[in-house]
Amino acid sequence: MTKTRVSYFYHPEVGHFYYGPSHPMKPHRLKLAHHLILGYGIYKEMDCYRPHPATMGEMTQFHSEEYLQFLAKCSPDNLRQYHSQMQRFNAGEYTDCPVFDGVLEFSSLSTGASLDGAVQLAQGQCDIAVNWSGGLHHAKKSEASGFCYVNDIVLAILELLKVHARVLYIDIDVHHGDGVEEAFYCTDRVMTLSLHKYGDFFPGTGHSSETGAKEGTGFSVNAPLQSGMCDRTYG
Repeated sequence: MTKTRVSYFYHPEVGHFYYGPSHPMKPHRLKLAHHLILGYGIYKEMDCYRPHPATMGEMTQFHSEEYLQFLAKCSPDNLRQYHSQMQRFNAGEYTDCPVFDGVLEFSSLSTGASLDGAVQLAQGQCDIAVNWSGGLHHAKKSEASGFCYVNDIVLAILELLKVHARVLYIDIDVHHGDGVEEAFYCTDRVMTLSLHKYGDFFPGTGHSSETGAKEGTGFSVNAPLQSGMCDRTYG
């Protein structure tokens, strides 16, 4: 039997960023996960790579340049002069997406790893690509959301579409993958399938009636689940 080729992408700087003292998003956990991979010898079963930081040019394949420039220039030291932009781009202390030191750098490291993984998959260099810093599925074209600033998944899918006619995206996070769904809602080249908690729960989207639009009708699939759902009750 042919061995599954797994590529693992990790940048040593990605765990050095800090969302703030009371924020649930802790990039430091990425470093802890990496040390577990080293400590248990799992790295021996994978090809390990240091990914490149995504460039502005790569990130503007989906995100607006104005939004990315805001992320590049805004910092905790100059928040006041960006008050209107923070409201427009849904970032700042009154949102779940704070402005912290190096917010765009953090996003570029996460995104670069997903892009490198997508390239290897597209070129047949691996069967599975792993990026524990990725999966930031809430970010929109010009808006931060749900701890996410740059949508590495959308950018990775766009990379895969350079080679493949169609891509199936499966999201099993507890929250609806709204940013990815929105990005491809009107195309039949990407089918998005999201299984998530639904009801009085962030982001509030992902009803089964959301099925896509125009050429993408039928290519957005949602499985909204209520609290307490288990195998027995689902069946």
